[in-house]
Amino acid sequence: MERLKYLLLGVLALTLTGCGQAVIETLNVPETPGYNAPGTGKTAVILPFADYSNGDNIASAHRRNMLVTETLTDRLVANGFGLPVQEDVFQYLVAENVIGLMPYENSKSSSLQHELSGDWSDTMKSEIQRYIGMQKAELANGATGNPGTHGLTKTTIAKIGRYFDADYVVRGRILEYKTRQDTAWVPWKKGILPFINNGTNRILFGFADSDYYDEWNNQITGGILGARIGYESAHYPWGDGDEILGISGGDSANAILWGGVGYAAGKNLHRSGRVDQAAVQLRIWIQEASTGNVVYTNRISVKVSPESFLADNQYDLLFSKAIEKGVTTLVDNFVIYTLM
Repeated sequence: MERLKYLLLGVLALTLTGCGQAVIETLNVPETPGYNAPGTGKTAVILPFADYSNGDNIASAHRRNMLVTETLTDRLVANGFGLPVQEDVFQYLVAENVIGLMPYENSKSSSLQHELSGDWSDTMKSEIQRYIGMQKAELANGATGNPGTHGLTKTTIAKIGRYFDADYVVRGRILEYKTRQDTAWVPWKKGILPFINNGTNRILFGFADSDYYDEWNNQITGGILGARIGYESAHYPWGDGDEILGISGGDSANAILWGGVGYAAGKNLHRSGRVDQAAVQLRIWIQEASTGNVVYTNRISVKVSPESFLADNQYDLLFSKAIEKGVTTLVDNFVIYTLM
């Protein structure tokens, strides 16, 4: 009774002290760069990146561009560069017909190219291909909806530089922006049971092209493992002297029972143990605003996945980490090998 009283007091104390809000604060540029920062006294203009990542629609393409631009802004500011407000840059580019706008509600830019690699019938693939052709014909009659997917002359670069009194113009490409499965076969990422069952399935059957066949392989593998364990190690629910369904001896009966359990577990484990990974690949160009000459270019590929199955595996965090790492590496490399 005394323990119950202390338990109730503990629950009451936790309730009273847990009525607030949890606040997570992130300041991406925590310190003002000093006077000796490499970019001090220099100004850079960030143009929208060309998006060749086969995104699903125009809205998500703008969100990808915004995330890359925001991270670039943070890293350039951290190195002492001055930057104009990005909305002012965008408005200027639209006013000068450097880029075109496409309203989200009027765009038919959903990417169907990826669906052609799916398990559709030939008739369905033919229809998808027809819609792709219609979209291309519509886009050919107007400005492209993806910002940055165009060439700029040195005269245009110099004009942008003069307008914003800039030293550098930053451009680039989003080459890859997709989710994939981490190929690492380690139990602290996949989980113990998926590691055992899926690993054995891959050894026995290899990789199946169809997800349907891969599920069968997992079920068969689970059944084999369960039957093996039931025959050799399990002594429950039947013992050696028991007889079940005309089968004498508990080993055979246990093998059948645990084989069925393993088969069902293999079916459930087919969707388990998958480790999501964000893959981002970027190319960056930095040009002198006065001449249009390229003073720096490089490309980076970043893949981010959770360290274990206990870590946060939400896509927004994985992509943010991948872009932050890629952009930080590119800007630091530019500063070290070009400015210093």
